[in-house]
Formats: sequence, C-alpha cells, structure tokens
Amino acid sequence: MPYVNIRVAGKLSRKQKKKIAKGVTDVIAHEANKPKDSIIIFIDEKRRENIATGGVLLADR
Repeated sequence: MPYVNIRVAGKLSRKQKKKIAKGVTDVIAHEANKPKDSIIIFIDEKRRENIATGGVLLADR
C-alpha cells in the first residue's frame, strides 16, 4: 500500500487538494502499477512561521 506525504507552506483550497490527490494517485497507479484505492495521500499544511530556508522564516520573506 503506497502512501505519500505532501507538505506545503501555507494553505491550499479544497479544490487544489482534490486536484493534487487525483494527479499524484494517477501517477503512482500508472508508474508503480498499483490499484488507485490502495494509495494513501497525506497533505500537511504548515504555517509559514514554522518553516525556514536560508536561516529566514518563510513568513518573513
């Protein structure tokens, strides 16, 4: 059972999440030859103040 964990900075709309879930599921099902109903996708939305790159919080960029 494949599972995918996607982390994003900020918020996604429900529509965006649906499109991402479908697209990722389609690719894994095709490339890994797995049934679509066996693929689990987790979408974690992280606050930009909790992520930093280059020593700077994303919220401060």
